[in-house]
Amino acid sequence: MSGADGGARRSQAFRLPGRHGYAVEFSPYLPGRLACAAAQYYGIAGCGTLAVLEQNEAGICLFRSFDWNDGLFDVTWSENNEHVLVTSSGDGSLQIWDTADPTGPLQVYKEHTQEWDPTVGRSLCTFKGHEGIIYSTIWSPHIPGCFASASGDQTLRIWDVKTPGVKVVIPGHQAEILSCDWCKYDENLLVTGAVDCSLKGWDLRNVRQPVFNLVGHTYAVRRVKFSPFHATLLASCSYDFTVRFWDFSKPNPLLETVEHHTEFTCGLDLSLHNHGQVADCAWDELVKIYTPSCLAAPV
Repeated sequence: MSGADGGARRSQAFRLPGRHGYAVEFSPYLPGRLACAAAQYYGIAGCGTLAVLEQNEAGICLFRSFDWNDGLFDVTWSENNEHVLVTSSGDGSLQIWDTADPTGPLQVYKEHTQEWDPTVGRSLCTFKGHEGIIYSTIWSPHIPGCFASASGDQTLRIWDVKTPGVKVVIPGHQAEILSCDWCKYDENLLVTGAVDCSLKGWDLRNVRQPVFNLVGHTYAVRRVKFSPFHATLLASCSYDFTVRFWDFSKPNPLLETVEHHTEFTCGLDLSLHNHGQVADCAWDELVKIYTPSCLAAPV
């Protein structure tokens, strides 16, 4: 299904004037709260903004905003404090913010000299092996201390904080890999999204061939997320301005295409609290919260 709203139901939008969205994430604690990392001038120059938004019956309102002197390109919530967020910036630094403290970052960590490769402060461990920009990292939700990384060197790599060196190297695409995610229901299954416009699934027990290959996007896949509620469902957003929903267990895996942005769609998340609810953000200054038709009823 596609169209101006792509079939999306109960859609709400919030505009960040002069800010171009790069990442959005629902709070794991508060059902109506989400954060967006954004940048001026499409992230090429200027400052960045972290916008903390609240959803209510009237729509989406700004709860708190914080500015940084360089573009903000990613954001995540702390897993042990409902008020704390971490952002990453184009100046190579990480910022820790407290929504209860509007004065500025609690702390700034800087070990990197370039963007897109965040680790924290005086790092406990440094992992080397990639031969290109690292665009995405994700902790395993199943195996403590295990994480995956996706890189411009065209590989997906699996690491363990307890052992030095990379555990698994997967030459996933013949293009830069911009995003990866771990399935919430299968400790061996990951997905990658790449500049070649495809999404590929990988079973860590046999990485010679992907277990699925999803095609349909017409430009680079910027971010991919597995559903927290369905073992075989995932979502992706792209520089083709669309968000697409897939079920890789079906003969025709593309469930729905949502076309409600007019610029690169960079940020995407699925709510842990509200079944079927999705948030995305794009370079068109808009953050949108909606329920796509394919998630409005049991899949």
